Amino acid sequence: MSTWVWVVTLIALGALLTVDLLIIGRRPHEPSIRESSLWVGFYVLLALVFGVGLWLTTDLSTATEFYTGWLTEYSLSVDNLFVFVIIMGRFAVPRQYQQKVLLIGIVLALVMRGGFIAAGAALISQFSWVFYIFGAFLVYTAINFFRQGEPEEEDFKENLLIRWSRRALPISSDFAGGQLTVRENGRRLFTPLLVVMIAIGTTDLIFALDSIPAIFGITQNPYLVFTANVFALMGLRQLYFLLGGLLDRLVYLNIGLAVVLGFIGVKLVLEALADNNLPFINGGEHVGWAPHVPIWLSLVVILGTLAVATVASLIKSASDRRRELAEASR
Repeated sequence: MSTWVWVVTLIALGALLTVDLLIIGRRPHEPSIRESSLWVGFYVLLALVFGVGLWLTTDLSTATEFYTGWLTEYSLSVDNLFVFVIIMGRFAVPRQYQQKVLLIGIVLALVMRGGFIAAGAALISQFSWVFYIFGAFLVYTAINFFRQGEPEEEDFKENLLIRWSRRALPISSDFAGGQLTVRENGRRLFTPLLVVMIAIGTTDLIFALDSIPAIFGITQNPYLVFTANVFALMGLRQLYFLLGGLLDRLVYLNIGLAVVLGFIGVKLVLEALADNNLPFINGGEHVGWAPHVPIWLSLVVILGTLAVATVASLIKSASDRRRELAEASR
């Protein structure tokens, strides 16, 4: 993409973030289901329109790559919401301030992922063998997803930065109206909101380690990688409030994501074999039998896997609720 396309995209996305910041800064609140639904629908529609724009200005293949990458990142973002719920509960963040925490966390995620994307694109352009590393990492992550199941509150461990901030920073006892700092007895203190933001930010960093290799398995176009990540993150705040208690019903989401990440990991390894130049693999020659996985097939596999995981989760949750009601009525 040309420089002016990047500039226009960054300005437009920056304007959307600014509007979000102004809305939250003016009136911190817990959004209603209707408000959250409208915003989520708006961002999904915006992503769909953006893909159509890519189709009209470039080609269908580019648009399909964007949609596949966006869908992958969006599904991983939904999984991230489990951990966000745990963090909010652990730090007892009042509902009306959670929007602010999530938005700042999203801004931090965009900045960090932008750095990862730039680094990943530079590595791929210089070293094709990095696909072996990305692919192996995604397969390893997929295995962990199969093993761990849904994140539980006891699974969340405060990292070194969070523990340091609790010890080293002067922290007030309450959230002080959602402010980051408050003056008590003539002394300037940070509110617990800062510690929550550190927890969200460091968690975003860990999530990026999964999501960036995954989308590079879909497309190596930095513009598509960046925009797919942005559109996946932009509606995350509203999706958090929209799903709410529904998150615990997605019991098979991790299994679905494991299949998706495993598929992309294998796809990356196959592409690395097809472009192989490592001397200790096939004598440094390309591996001719390694098949190319077309982007349309990736989209079908990812969409189908997530659809099956979602439907199976809802059926299982409904069955469990009926069983619980039957046992309670005895």
